[in-house]
Amino acid sequence: MRHNSVRDTTHELLQEVCKDVRTEPALLPVTGEELPHGSNTADGARADVSALGFWSPLSRAFFDVKVVNPFAQTNWPIETDELYKIHEKQKKDAYMARILQVEKGSFTPLIFTCTGGAGPEATKFLKNLADKLSNKRLERYSETVSFLRRRLRFDILKTCIISLRGERSKRGLLPSAAPVGELELELSPMNL
Repeated sequence: MRHNSVRDTTHELLQEVCKDVRTEPALLPVTGEELPHGSNTADGARADVSALGFWSPLSRAFFDVKVVNPFAQTNWPIETDELYKIHEKQKKDAYMARILQVEKGSFTPLIFTCTGGAGPEATKFLKNLADKLSNKRLERYSETVSFLRRRLRFDILKTCIISLRGERSKRGLLPSAAPVGELELELSPMNL
């Protein structure tokens, strides 16, 4: 859920400044290229978002999003800076060579934490996106980069809250699976 929220926001913002923005574009099949060990060579492999003209004109840029919990049991002993590097390296090992050799594009892993932090590559991405958006919207860069960071943090926060408490259901509706007699017993004043 966190991943999809950040992916969709990234797609929406890129549409303002880039051409041919796609969500989960299928990568071209590997046809005899020699890729390093660990590269994703599966047919039907996908990046999360691609856009034409983000880093340079007429060049396709691919982005892959990952939201990491720094307080997970496997992550909490690792320093935050090192955590970003580890996850960026994992994404680069899986996709970078394939995208460079087969797609002839660029690849940027977008690593975020569920506490609102961004990895070094994601920070470069946000700065470049803020620059492009501020020029297009005729806004100050500082306001635009602040907006982008806030927007992504709220997207992540919203999904964290949903994962903790669950989605809200309509109040006042009784569960349809329980017989009426059981509900009356549970709701009687003696049981409260």
